[in-house]
Amino acid sequence: MASARLRFHGELEDFLAPASRGRPIDYPVSRRASIKDVIEALGVPHPEVDAIRVDGTPVGFDSPLGSGDTVDVYPAGADLPAPVRHLRPPLPRPRRFLLDVHLGRLARYLRLLGVDCRYRNHAGDAELAARAEAEGRILLTRDRNLLKRRRIALGRFVRADDPFDQLAEVARAFDLGDELAPFTRCTRCNGRLVAVDKAAVDHRLEPLTRRYVDDFLQCDRCGQVYWHGSHVSRMQALVERLRRRLADGQT
Repeated sequence: MASARLRFHGELEDFLAPASRGRPIDYPVSRRASIKDVIEALGVPHPEVDAIRVDGTPVGFDSPLGSGDTVDVYPAGADLPAPVRHLRPPLPRPRRFLLDVHLGRLARYLRLLGVDCRYRNHAGDAELAARAEAEGRILLTRDRNLLKRRRIALGRFVRADDPFDQLAEVARAFDLGDELAPFTRCTRCNGRLVAVDKAAVDHRLEPLTRRYVDDFLQCDRCGQVYWHGSHVSRMQALVERLRRRLADGQT
């Protein structure tokens, strides 16, 4: 049977069966199919792909796969030979994320660091895809099938299991180092935190807080009140740990 040969580069191999990693894959060409359909049939979601070359020529997702084709598939950030054609749309600046139901702790970390991050713990796949498209957000998910939905242009399958490792992975993948602004967003709803007079929130404070704390922040969306307590030092330590991880080049 006629076939084409595909090779996936870099972290795109994460999606392949272990036996298929580190070597070309011969794929049967029995009917007319787009390269995008073939790539996803092999397990790689299209938002993870930034460039495709057929016999050295850059092509798009809709290019048909032909018998005898040699296809190279690259992730974002790969060192590409000229000429270059990027398939991933430009990332929003500042970054805007949408997280699926499996990433609640990561959502809290991102908000803590001041990153715009939408999350609802009961959002379905159709809602997530529609919101990602409508708001131009980067979808972060642990469901690779969700990431294959056609209307999702920007997204990443989060590889790490530990929430802090997930944070480091996302921060590196989307170059968040210069965008971190700790304690500027509400960890509950993603609203902005603004300074508020103590008198305006005095009736909501516990006696010891009222007595010893004078500076407060309040969410401009849900009204949650924040102040510097013992938890702040723990969060600052987390921020410094992340900065060290990024500086060391770890994921």
